[in-house]
Amino acid sequence: MQFLEGNVDQWYKCSIDKKVLKELSKRSDWHGIKHIFLWIVILVFSGYMAFLTWGTWWCVFWFLVYGNIYLFSDPIRHECGHRNAFKSRWLNEFFYYLTSFMFNYEPIRWRWSHFHHHTYTLHTKEHYDHEIQVTKPTDLLWLFIYHLPLGNLFFYKSNVAFHLETIKHALGIKTQVVKDCVPPKEYSKLGISARIFVLFWILIISSSIYFTTWLPVLYLLLPFIYGSTLIHSVHFVQHAGLANNVMDHRLTTRSVKLNPLLNFLCWNMEYHLEHHMFPMVPAYNLKKLHNAVKDQMPKPKNGFLDAYKEILPAIFKQAYDPNYRLEVKLPNI
Repeated sequence: MQFLEGNVDQWYKCSIDKKVLKELSKRSDWHGIKHIFLWIVILVFSGYMAFLTWGTWWCVFWFLVYGNIYLFSDPIRHECGHRNAFKSRWLNEFFYYLTSFMFNYEPIRWRWSHFHHHTYTLHTKEHYDHEIQVTKPTDLLWLFIYHLPLGNLFFYKSNVAFHLETIKHALGIKTQVVKDCVPPKEYSKLGISARIFVLFWILIISSSIYFTTWLPVLYLLLPFIYGSTLIHSVHFVQHAGLANNVMDHRLTTRSVKLNPLLNFLCWNMEYHLEHHMFPMVPAYNLKKLHNAVKDQMPKPKNGFLDAYKEILPAIFKQAYDPNYRLEVKLPNI
């Protein structure tokens, strides 16, 4: 973890009692198991309904439900990548690799690029934030397509491009994100991991061909095409329209309060600003963290509609003036 710690201490931090922060930073196997078990139950139920209705128009509805729930494997991947989901390291690693495969994110590359994202959130200059595509705010058509099912088919740097990136890593090609984020000592792990991913993709596609059925690829590979709407919306509101190249997460990251179902699916990442400021606090304690520091934070947006009322005007202004910065109302302390 030493690789990206260079300027973490330069970021603004809210004041919080050290004992309170220590208590909130405690990890729990039970909380992690409880959340993931319930998510798996919902996923299996929706997948089973898609199977029962296969061959009818109802299967389209159930696969849309299944695909959107499937891609909420990403918050689990994210928490396990931080090693926050469980107290036990092996549980974090097991579910990190499993959900990384489900979300089509090769785990070594994304572990290190995510550390980079936290260290240089929305930076576009010397230390480029590869996780947030912020250098082309003029892509208004991209903004629209990004939120639609099948949108990943149309644009570079969508999940389709991440597949190609993984194939390059499997072949030993060092992409720019690897050069910028991954320590050289991790290159061999990266290559092995990428080859395992490609092998699984080949096996899944081969099984569909051999058994002459779309089901293996529909269940395991194509959710990133037809089920991305909700997860894309959650990801988008976290940073859209906010300031680049500043050292205050309150100006780069947004918390958005969601309904109970989406809150469960995104595993409290609605408190995304709190997560960025204190990334070692597990997801299941983020609401408590929010309550502890909310007087020092901007007021969270109340749902998607409230967030997009702020985001859309900012995006349109940035289309004509890339230097435009959304004004964030900070509390007077």
